[in-house]
Amino acid sequence: MGTDPEDVYAIYKPKGPTSHDIVDSMRRITGERRVGHAGTLDPAACGVLVVGVGRTATKTLHDVVATEKEYVAVVRLGEESSTDDGEGEREKRTVERIPSPQDVAEAIKKFTGAIMQKPPKFSALKIRGVPAYKLAREKKEVEFGDRPVTVYGMHIIRYAWPLLELRATTGPGVYIRALARDMGIALGVGGYLKDLERTRVGEFTKDRAQTLEQFADYWRRRGNGI
Repeated sequence: MGTDPEDVYAIYKPKGPTSHDIVDSMRRITGERRVGHAGTLDPAACGVLVVGVGRTATKTLHDVVATEKEYVAVVRLGEESSTDDGEGEREKRTVERIPSPQDVAEAIKKFTGAIMQKPPKFSALKIRGVPAYKLAREKKEVEFGDRPVTVYGMHIIRYAWPLLELRATTGPGVYIRALARDMGIALGVGGYLKDLERTRVGEFTKDRAQTLEQFADYWRRRGNGI
């Protein structure tokens, strides 16, 4: 199948499937073996997943990975999670004082700009060639050092204890789960990522993203010359 550089698509990943599941579906739809994605979305997250179809397109994905990303995140304060999201074992914290909106606004400032971030233990990052989440599931020691990342901006959409909804614009390598965890720590109440939607990856925006069903229909029409 001939492929050109324009064969890079914004697919709207629903909650449930992994990013690799989306790639597998795209392979079945297109009949192309060389399919890849730029920037993993966790199964519990939804939103824009950039997928390249064909040799030329997949070679451009490393440039897409390095672009800005925008998210809408809901942080659950007052509890902690073993995975830093709603999928893990959760534990309530004793909260002596509920953070005020001003407290939250001040905490957010600490996580904007060039910051150091410790990746979640349940992540796809590899330790001696093994994904960290596999080691964590086996109760083996997982320890990451802090890494430099950039958060270009965070803005409060809504705050009504215990839920905090944020819009965040980040550079590459930022874990929103880790931001949720660390903001909870900074506020002294604990926190984890309850919900996440990625609304933009570089120039690829939510309003341009197709569902897999829409993409399958597009590909069928393309094959028929429609």
